[in-house]
Amino acid sequence: MLFLTQSAAVYGIDALIVDIEVNLQPVKGEADSSSPVIIVGLPDTAIRESRERIRAAIVNSSFFFPFHKTTINLAPADVRKEGASFDLPIALGILGANGDLGNSETLANVLSIGELSLDGRVRPVRGALSIALRARENNIENLLLPEENATEAAVVQGVNVYPIRDLRQAVEIARGLQSGKGAPVSPLKLDASEMRNSESRYRADFSEVRGQQTAKRALEVASAGGHNILLIGPPGSGKTMLAKRLPTILPQLEFEEALEITKIHSVAGLTGKSGLVTSRPFKSPHHTVSQAGLIGGGSIPKPGEVSLAHLGVLFLDELPEFDRGVLEVLRQPMEDKNVTISRAATSLTFPSNFMLVASMNPCPCGYFGSQRECKCSPIQIQRYIGKISGPLLDRIDIHVDVPAVKFKELRGKDSAAVENSESIRQRVINAREIQLKRLNGDNIYSNSAMSPSQIRKFCALSAESESLLERAMLRQGLSARAHDRILKVARTIADLEASENIEPPHISEAINYRSLDRDYWT
Repeated sequence: MLFLTQSAAVYGIDALIVDIEVNLQPVKGEADSSSPVIIVGLPDTAIRESRERIRAAIVNSSFFFPFHKTTINLAPADVRKEGASFDLPIALGILGANGDLGNSETLANVLSIGELSLDGRVRPVRGALSIALRARENNIENLLLPEENATEAAVVQGVNVYPIRDLRQAVEIARGLQSGKGAPVSPLKLDASEMRNSESRYRADFSEVRGQQTAKRALEVASAGGHNILLIGPPGSGKTMLAKRLPTILPQLEFEEALEITKIHSVAGLTGKSGLVTSRPFKSPHHTVSQAGLIGGGSIPKPGEVSLAHLGVLFLDELPEFDRGVLEVLRQPMEDKNVTISRAATSLTFPSNFMLVASMNPCPCGYFGSQRECKCSPIQIQRYIGKISGPLLDRIDIHVDVPAVKFKELRGKDSAAVENSESIRQRVINAREIQLKRLNGDNIYSNSAMSPSQIRKFCALSAESESLLERAMLRQGLSARAHDRILKVARTIADLEASENIEPPHISEAINYRSLDRDYWT
């Protein structure tokens, strides 16, 4: 007997529907419990090993495993399948072919995923949100998947999500859906907007940071326009403290943004029972991270830190301590806002629209330019700074000095004078709203993503501002890329002040954010 079920495979952050065809053919001669099970359709090792898991799960769930030659085809047959998420649909296909799900030849309008334990329990898998979205696009109404994955899948409207504990429960629900009487349990329903509005608040706050008004201003400008920023200062000046509080002033995620982030985290197996990701990611990889860990990789590519930080913050602490080859691979994701990983078997593209925040000391000992004596020679300082290439520095819009905090600022008693994250965040949101109105219809949400044509259109300068920018370009020898980034930052500063035009003070402040790397070590 032939029986058809449906499942899905995840490639990159998107899913592909996979038809699972199960055919039972009588074995000539005396049958025994070792009747062959053949899986075709480019399965990987995990799928080929599933034969024994599925056999044990069916028997231990008190079902009859057929004494037939069992042929299982995963279609389309020219696409490689990997992982253990096909265990549950294959088991349902075998039971359906054996007549345990009714007289039909297909499990209609049902998609299932899940790994099986030997006792029939269903284990969680990756990519549940992507699979739920694909099921909705293909008008598949019912989705059976492990309990641990149900919350993230249930945020997709238009799909009935049934959390499954074990194979017996899956069979009961499948029988109910097949018979037309309905499932014996109700599908899981969630209010996605309520989940998003119940965004977890950060424990950290900018009110805890004493002094560093210039650095706070620079972070506000960076947040308002989505600009990359580099913090340079001696040890203990608060660079890491400032960076960790940056997400507290970024705008709240829109629902579509939350879905996009959750898809990436789901593919990486990082959502668990939390469901929808409601706060912007903050990723801080150690300086020993490899290229594959930062960008993504593997024989079947998985997202790296730059993709896990999508629509959030990627913080690289002690930037010169990272391997230069690792840093150089950041160039393309910073420009294109996505990263393409090519392997012999496949080529996948992951989104990587992150905001880069980097920090570094001015020299190996860390005290060059501070009140403490620097023990580094000029050659040591140049070698230390030389670990970061000019093209990478050129892609960082804002460079800001973070000096040591003075004692009086550190011990100040007037806490009311220290601005909290919420008030800064409101100004950032107001500036972002101005940008959204200006860039409406261009599928761009911040000034940092403006194209050259948009820069010419929205960053017109007066004669005085033009002259100021020209002098800075000539004096500092800035590149064409630096020219465009100065204009983008100036446009953001003007938006923070709700100014329609870019004025000379806006250009001057933006230029100052580019001059630090030229003047700091001279």
